[in-house]
Amino acid sequence: MKVHHLNCGTIRPTGVGTMVCHVLLVESADGLVLVDTGFGTHDCEDPNRFGRIRSRFIRPNFDRGETALNQIRQLGFRRSDVRHVVVTHFDADHIGGLADFPDALVHVTTTEAFGAMRSPSIQERIRFRPPQWAHGPRIVEHDIDGEAWRGFAAAKELTQIGPGFVLVSLPGHTRGHACVAVDAGHRWLLHAGDSFYHPGTLAGAPPVPKWTARLEMLVASDKQKVKQNHVRLAELYRRQDPDLMILCSHDVTLYEQARATAQT
Repeated sequence: MKVHHLNCGTIRPTGVGTMVCHVLLVESADGLVLVDTGFGTHDCEDPNRFGRIRSRFIRPNFDRGETALNQIRQLGFRRSDVRHVVVTHFDADHIGGLADFPDALVHVTTTEAFGAMRSPSIQERIRFRPPQWAHGPRIVEHDIDGEAWRGFAAAKELTQIGPGFVLVSLPGHTRGHACVAVDAGHRWLLHAGDSFYHPGTLAGAPPVPKWTARLEMLVASDKQKVKQNHVRLAELYRRQDPDLMILCSHDVTLYEQARATAQT
């Protein structure tokens, strides 16, 4: 499968600097598949969808040219070609573009859908933005239990999409957060979403900048689980599997490395 690496939202969190919203666009046998969406055209038209306080802190660009819909069209595809969207979690900078693909099936963990859409805690009511799913997306919930993937005990192959897509449960950033593994042919990509923010978390160097680490813990649903996830991901990284690249959503360096080494 051919994978395109898209930045679907430049953000500049206070004290942190420039970050991206790293989205995967996969050309699969069943049409196009998105892993996360970044910001969408509705966010650009109405930035208040993201929340005023959140916008002042995160400082998103809201550039229509960066939306997944625009970039897909630039690649010669149509909106309707997107058949599936797999989301790591329901934060607005990851699902802002859902409304741009209303016919796509949206795959998410049952735990995340429950916490965002059906029975949110007080923290989740503040965190999640119901306007992002007010259009009524076609949600497909996945209970992840029992299957293993590269040392992770809870994973599930997304057979509804086709071979080469695995949803890996990794709660901590949110209660139902997941990573998404994609077989790009020459390597597997593990899109770890917001399980980590900086490559130093995996490699130990360069050190994670102080304000980046603070931001990561500030927005964590469960700080202890986030720290445990860092350990697990670092262990996987140190194995140096030649057919695996670990990515996250917001680091510019990893995004640029993925683009530069993608199979064309």
